[in-house]
Amino acid sequence: MTASHPNLPISVHDQGRAPLGPRLQKLHRVIGAAHRDAEGMVFSRSLLQGEATPLQLASLIRALLPIYTALETAVANLPDGLGHSGIPWADLSRHQTLEQDVAAHADVVAHHPELAELDALVETVVTSLTTLAKESPARFLAHVYVRYGGDLSGGQQLAVQANEILTKAGLPPVNFWNFPRPIAELKQEMHDGIEQWPLTDAEEAALLEEAPAGFRLNQKLLRALADLAPTPATA
Repeated sequence: MTASHPNLPISVHDQGRAPLGPRLQKLHRVIGAAHRDAEGMVFSRSLLQGEATPLQLASLIRALLPIYTALETAVANLPDGLGHSGIPWADLSRHQTLEQDVAAHADVVAHHPELAELDALVETVVTSLTTLAKESPARFLAHVYVRYGGDLSGGQQLAVQANEILTKAGLPPVNFWNFPRPIAELKQEMHDGIEQWPLTDAEEAALLEEAPAGFRLNQKLLRALADLAPTPATA
């Protein structure tokens, strides 16, 4: 079954029930153009239309594991005012679920030398996140917003399509987009926590400036996934 609404955006951060706070409103304004670009990416559209391949999906999960491991390691080391802002970090954490998903789909990505390019890109993303967390926590937090905001929003639609594709191929579903608590509840707590971040004016400006960069990094991953061959290479 394909998506009933294939043109819906893949990351709709503004579907929470409560009105957005002032910082979230600013974030939404600055990511608008990058957000629209992400919706039009070849891989995004093919996944929403149920046409992505198991190789692409397994490669996506494989790529996300080191990214979320780095992200969540850095979150654990944030200054107290940022790390204890009310955001439900434990319930948002994805790296353990990704470890299980990667293990369950390891055979799908075996013997694919073309994944080397994707691996190099992931290494670049990990280095960027780690550096930002140390040198500019406010900029790092923009990536936190982009990643978890997307997972709780458009990611929920992607999960349906991804698991239908995998199931049809006789493969286990992924649990990456499954959270231990209601999505609306987690999204609201995350939004409230973002509003509570104790940022100076300069730090908030850095947060807003960096947010589109979070989308651009993800777009690079989507382009690399779109380029993957649909069938395994010969070992």
